Amino acid sequence: MNVKTTLHFYAKSTKVNSVGLFPIYVRLTVDGKRFEYSTKKFIEPSKWSTELSKMKGSSEEARSINSLLDFTKNKINEIQFELLKEGISLNVDEFKNRIQGSKERQRTLIPIFQDHNNKIKALIGKEYAQGTLERYETSLKHTKDFLVWKYNITDIDIIKIDHAFITDYEFYLRTVRNCANNTAVKYIKNFSKIIKICIANNWLDKNPFSNYKSKVKEVDRVYLSEEEIQEIINKDFGTDRLSLVRDMFLFSCFTGLAYIDVKNLTKSHVCIGIDGDKWIFTHRQKTESASKIPILPVTQMIIDKYANHPQSCNQEKLLPILSNQKMNAYLKEIAGVCKINKELTFHIARHTFATTITLTNGVPIESVSKMLGHKNLRTTQHYAKVLDKKVSEDMKILKDKFSNILINNALKQSKN
Repeated sequence: MNVKTTLHFYAKSTKVNSVGLFPIYVRLTVDGKRFEYSTKKFIEPSKWSTELSKMKGSSEEARSINSLLDFTKNKINEIQFELLKEGISLNVDEFKNRIQGSKERQRTLIPIFQDHNNKIKALIGKEYAQGTLERYETSLKHTKDFLVWKYNITDIDIIKIDHAFITDYEFYLRTVRNCANNTAVKYIKNFSKIIKICIANNWLDKNPFSNYKSKVKEVDRVYLSEEEIQEIINKDFGTDRLSLVRDMFLFSCFTGLAYIDVKNLTKSHVCIGIDGDKWIFTHRQKTESASKIPILPVTQMIIDKYANHPQSCNQEKLLPILSNQKMNAYLKEIAGVCKINKELTFHIARHTFATTITLTNGVPIESVSKMLGHKNLRTTQHYAKVLDKKVSEDMKILKDKFSNILINNALKQSKN
């Protein structure tokens, strides 16, 4: 976007001093907004050229004042060049800060955000996963787009970020970006981490999030039923591609491991457990918490099937899993072939393990939580809430008990 910038020097008659001299003022107009300040030089009104915006004549005084005006013009041109070079939008506040020498005192949002992302990038594989970087890069992009949408600027002084900024940003995410509630809340949460960095460094005196409240809404977790799992197991796809994707998906259904954790598995992760049988011992990449999972017969069959697969051998991996993007694309194809009317993704396998495979079959929630690598039992309880079938089966025992009591009471009364 082209921003019009104009510079004008003039003798300000409304500020005449006690001896009748006019101060020479600088008027900078950027995108229709003005900033005026005095050069601290005074002049007789008759010696000023309104048409040329400078002092008349070639006297020593005229040369001195006109040189100052040329210097001021060059300085403003240099500032404009700096702003364009740094990718900062031209606006009155930016010019004002730099003209008044406050550039060093100013800290702006985007460089702080970018520095945070650069540090995450440097720690990928050590403290962070690639997905974490991608989420923060997306958050940074949304923040940049919001600044342009709301203020027509490409950066902002962090001291200008207040409660209104945050609520407007959330409004932007929900409307312009059309983000669902939980997605919008997550982007705001990512942004709040940048603000916490500013507070920790004493760059901000107040926390703009102090009066902000948001709530993540619980969503229904999609999972497969026993019948749908059996349909996928029994289906002959006729292609190695879909068969491999099916097997990797089933492996996750019977272990509860997320995509990245399956991808990272090596043969060394399979060990003998406390019961003398084979277990998978690993750590979740997302939370770094331990997962210890007994290997079920179907899981062992899949491991054996791909033990000598070229990809597994060449990359020293337990299984030859494809990229997450390809897996999800092919799973949609599998759902269509198996006539499963659900948006099938690899992560649904983890939900299926938690619900259909374990909780529905009476595995205690504490054991399920440990196998899933959850740090908090409350996270696992989200899965338990969706199991209407399990609730029905549990309540049936209670119904039968009370039914028998009522029948016995009725028989006793009839005898009397």
